[in-house]
Amino acid sequence: MYIRRKLNERLTTFKNLRSFKARSPKSSHRYSVTVGIGGNVGDVLRRFDRLCTYLRRDKRVELLQKSLILKNPPFGFTRQDDFFNSIIVLKTSMQPMIFLDYLMRVEKKFARKRSFANAPRTLDLDIIFFDKRVVATQKLQIPHAEWFKRESVLIPLADIKR
Repeated sequence: MYIRRKLNERLTTFKNLRSFKARSPKSSHRYSVTVGIGGNVGDVLRRFDRLCTYLRRDKRVELLQKSLILKNPPFGFTRQDDFFNSIIVLKTSMQPMIFLDYLMRVEKKFARKRSFANAPRTLDLDIIFFDKRVVATQKLQIPHAEWFKRESVLIPLADIKR
């Protein structure tokens, strides 16, 4: 069950009424990673819940926080349904490139199909921050290149930082 709040005519937030409990503040994992999650195909709110359950059961990561969910219009390719976006904070001991590969496998597990840039998708997982690291490769850029320009990141991130 979610509490729905309209921010304006374009943006709506959803806050899960079920309380979320992180495992423990003292993790054996080394790195804190902020991950943007999004999707606009199918029952996205349910998929986000299933994703969190999946991550809680995976020993390679520890789910520490999750933000409210923001419903917002698409950008780039605009002839598609609105997106739902959220932020999760994880701990992991994986290095950034290995963690990226891990996230891509998780997307695939949740039926992500890659067709074209900004296409509709079941699940999109983006590394926003990886500890205090800076990575600039062809395949990965950390911090995420456009994070500070996107409401889909800023509004959920503000919820986490409260």
